[in-house]
Amino acid sequence: MKFDAFLATVGDWGKFQKVKYTLICLTYMLPPIMVYTYTFTAATPNFRCQNPDLLQTDSYNNDSNYNYNKKYQPTEAQCNKEQKHVSIRECQRCYRQSLADDRDGLNKLESCNKYTYEKLYYEKTLVEEWSMICDRVTYRSVVQMIFFVGYMVGSIVFGMLADKYGRRPIMSVSFILMTFSGFLCAFGPQESFGFWPSYLIFIIARFLLACSTRGISVSGFVLGSEIVGPSKRLLTGIVIEYFFAFGQLFLVAFAYFIRTWRTLTWAISIFTIPFMFFYFILPESPRWLVSKGRFEDAEKILRKIAHDNKQPFSESAFREMKEEQEQNMSSKQHQGGVMTLFRSRIMLIISVNLFFQWLVQNLVFYGVSQNTGSWKLNPYLSFTVSALVELAAYVVVHLILDRIGRKKPYCMFAVLFGIVALLAIPIQKYTTKDSTVQVVWMNIINVALKFLASASYAIIYIYANELFPTNVRNTGMGICSMVARVGAIIGTFCNDYLTRIWLYLPIVLYGIVSLVAAILALMFPETLNKPLPQTVGEVERMGVMGLRSKQPLSVIGEGEALTGKTEDDILKANLAQADHYDDKL
Repeated sequence: MKFDAFLATVGDWGKFQKVKYTLICLTYMLPPIMVYTYTFTAATPNFRCQNPDLLQTDSYNNDSNYNYNKKYQPTEAQCNKEQKHVSIRECQRCYRQSLADDRDGLNKLESCNKYTYEKLYYEKTLVEEWSMICDRVTYRSVVQMIFFVGYMVGSIVFGMLADKYGRRPIMSVSFILMTFSGFLCAFGPQESFGFWPSYLIFIIARFLLACSTRGISVSGFVLGSEIVGPSKRLLTGIVIEYFFAFGQLFLVAFAYFIRTWRTLTWAISIFTIPFMFFYFILPESPRWLVSKGRFEDAEKILRKIAHDNKQPFSESAFREMKEEQEQNMSSKQHQGGVMTLFRSRIMLIISVNLFFQWLVQNLVFYGVSQNTGSWKLNPYLSFTVSALVELAAYVVVHLILDRIGRKKPYCMFAVLFGIVALLAIPIQKYTTKDSTVQVVWMNIINVALKFLASASYAIIYIYANELFPTNVRNTGMGICSMVARVGAIIGTFCNDYLTRIWLYLPIVLYGIVSLVAAILALMFPETLNKPLPQTVGEVERMGVMGLRSKQPLSVIGEGEALTGKTEDDILKANLAQADHYDDKL
């Protein structure tokens, strides 16, 4: 008897699952808060070189800007002559005229060493405190890149540890690490330390913070999907993403009222403290316990599920499920480990393709999400619109995925993203620069890209979770998440560097790779209404485009093998088994 069939006998979506899943969803608010806090704490306000005539009395306002622009701001001709490697906008705010005439009658340009910042939206950011602009923008990028390296390390390390020691203890350790590293971010950097000690402390703290977010999100997502049956996997896979968007809305509310980077970081760290006690209320995954042969521990939780759901616990059904699992555990296919993902041809193709899909989706998702500051709107409004659009995408995915499957909508959203992104080229070419028409169209494109990126990102999370077998699911998801951070790092680099060449160059790049990903995703099998695979053998029987295991599908129940059946037949047979045991009781 399959685990899903037994879970149906004690209730696969009752009071137990609803309460525990809600708690898991609350934890999912933390990762987006930690990722996007940097959007506000290290925001880049409008700035220009400090007026050497005013020094400490210089401020970013209309009168001061007019006087500065008239005397010191480089002209387009000067920028084109001396600073061809950056855009006109970047040249005019990072360089100033030296007032020394050259042979062409144009004043030479010199780099600024002091800057004046606009105070319209931010009181004090890290960018201002550490001057991470112009030729020092690398320092800003490195912090976020190291953060995503922490994502990579946390994904693989915590993914493997969760497969070895369980979902619950790894999430608990991650909560403690998150709180500690959050306070380290807030209080570690001090002006008295100087730039380098403060910068290194901040980088290390952000690295640890990133590691902790992966222990929470990957293990939490897997745990949420493993305590329910096949019919509720879409629900659990999408609703948890709603809380990812809710976390962003929570963050923007904090950021709107707290406009200094240190106070904002400190306030958010306090918010994480209650989650350290979730160890005492979250369950271990009974599916994972069964896959590891810890049947006594699994039985305790399954009895608890039956009690809370007001369902009887069938000893005979549990015994049959246990016997089948012991039979599976004796086979080589059941043995876990990273190499399990690469030993067979079909599993290799699926794994490598999933790794690439995650890289692309993180590239486009974080590339678009971290670029809301370039929208021609108030930054708080831009971020709020972005979060609401993301939430709308999750709702749409929720409505369609159970009707038309995973593969078709995923490919559709990825293709549409590519097409919409490439529209930036004709709009920039055939409309007047900074005109109302151009601004409106680019805002429409930005919103559409955020919607499409969010939708495809949500689907690939669910899709991968349904394609990896139970004994290496957390490992597979962890590697996917690790590889995906390469995409996030590339997105960060593109937003900080390629925009200095052309503001919309990153969008075009994202569109091209999204189209490639859509084509490769066509080879995946459909997983709609299929039981979660327990072993690599079950994944192989699902197959990929043009390849399928020759081993017949089978379901063991009541001592009879049902061979030569399709996956739908197996699901029906498993559910029929659950009904059979209900009738017995």
